[in-house]
Amino acid sequence: MDHKLKTILFRMLALLPNKVDDFFYHKIQGFFEKSTLDDRLKSVEYTCLRLSKVLHKLNIDVKDKTVFEFGSGWFPSMPYFFKYNYEAKEVLTYDINKHFKKDTVLELNQIFSKKYNCTIIPESGNRFGLPSGIEYFPNYNIIAEDIPSADIVFSRYVLSHMRENDVISLHKKMKMELKKGTTVIHFISPSDLRQHGDNTISLQEFLKYSTLEWDKIHTKFDYHNRLRLPQFLEIFTTCGLEVVHLEYESTKSGTKLYDLFKKVKLHADYMRYSDEQLTAGNILVVLKI
Repeated sequence: MDHKLKTILFRMLALLPNKVDDFFYHKIQGFFEKSTLDDRLKSVEYTCLRLSKVLHKLNIDVKDKTVFEFGSGWFPSMPYFFKYNYEAKEVLTYDINKHFKKDTVLELNQIFSKKYNCTIIPESGNRFGLPSGIEYFPNYNIIAEDIPSADIVFSRYVLSHMRENDVISLHKKMKMELKKGTTVIHFISPSDLRQHGDNTISLQEFLKYSTLEWDKIHTKFDYHNRLRLPQFLEIFTTCGLEVVHLEYESTKSGTKLYDLFKKVKLHADYMRYSDEQLTAGNILVVLKI
């Protein structure tokens, strides 16, 4: 969908009463989402491939550990990989929204069991169809409420959709409340999501707007803080976390994506960064408390 039409649609949804807007958002997502659950699970395999390499490199063993995931998404893909591939003792997944549906989880149980040669049995009485060892906490604000004690903290493409102050508050909170030595793993995609459905614009298209202009464009349904890689790193280190691993990809000169990026008239707020810093994407960072 053209990014301008999508923006208009989201802004119209945002005018509806709370919960009503979420209902129609789910309906619209379902209408436009053409990929199967199996297709969506395959997209998570790439995350796991990268994660496995980094865990091996840093000698991090997930077996019998407690994993705290924030940003559960639409179904428990990463919790299942943590439990059945990495043998975590338990996975506690938290989300500010409530997206899990029992029918979807039960379908995932069958697909995952067959595909990865394991047996997933829903825990008796679990209202989402989840197996023992995986707990889901929807409608939970980890900034305002307690965060669980864990050995590993994990997020997948979540930080860019939090307000900058909340990103800072969360990492300060983790520094104060989690035990020393806790591993924090973030996958970050700091690109303009409007481009995912409209490849005529740059992945960095939103960098042409002032903060005031951008606040008028996006809504809670497509919120993006626009933080660049150096800004994320500054937040982590200022909050007292150690960066033990960092990898990312930057748009290469001579590619179509780079040509689109160079057409963006950057706002003054972003002029101090290099092209590499501005286009850094597919970020994987590992921190230590």
